[in-house]
Amino acid sequence: MKKLVVIVIALVSIQAFAQSHKGEQRKGEHKESVHRFNDFSPEQIAILQTKKMTLHLDLTEVQQREIQKINLANTIERKAKMETRKKMRESGAFEKPSTEERFNMMNERLDEQIARKKQMQAILSKEQFEKLEKGVMHKHMKQRKQIKRRSKRS
Repeated sequence: MKKLVVIVIALVSIQAFAQSHKGEQRKGEHKESVHRFNDFSPEQIAILQTKKMTLHLDLTEVQQREIQKINLANTIERKAKMETRKKMRESGAFEKPSTEERFNMMNERLDEQIARKKQMQAILSKEQFEKLEKGVMHKHMKQRKQIKRRSKRS
C-alpha cells in the first residue's frame, strides 16, 4: 500500500512539473512573437506586410505600391506611439488612463481603423477586399481564443 502511494505521488509530481514546463515554453514563444518586428525599421516592416498581403490577395504592382505607402505610414505611427509609452514607463510617469482618456484613445483607434478600411477599399477590388476582411475576422477570432485560454490558465 505504501509503495502504491509513493508511485501515485511520484506520477502526480512528474505530471505537474511537465505541465509547468509547457507553460514556460508557451510564454517564451509569445514573447518571441511579440518582439519579432522590434528589430526592423518601419520600412522593412511595411515591405514584409505588403509582401504578405500580395501573397494572400494577388495584388498588382500598382496596388502593392499604394498599400506599401499605407503600411509604412501605419508602421511609423505605431512605432512612435510605442516609443512614447516605453519612455513613459521607464520614467515612472506612466499612470493608468482615466475613463475619459480611455474613451478618447479607443475612439481615435477606431477612427484610424475606419480610415484604413476606406483606403483599402479604394485600392483593392471587391473580391480582394472581401478576402482581406475574411482574413482579418479569422485573425481576430484566433486572438480572442488565445486570450480566453490565457485567462483560464491564470
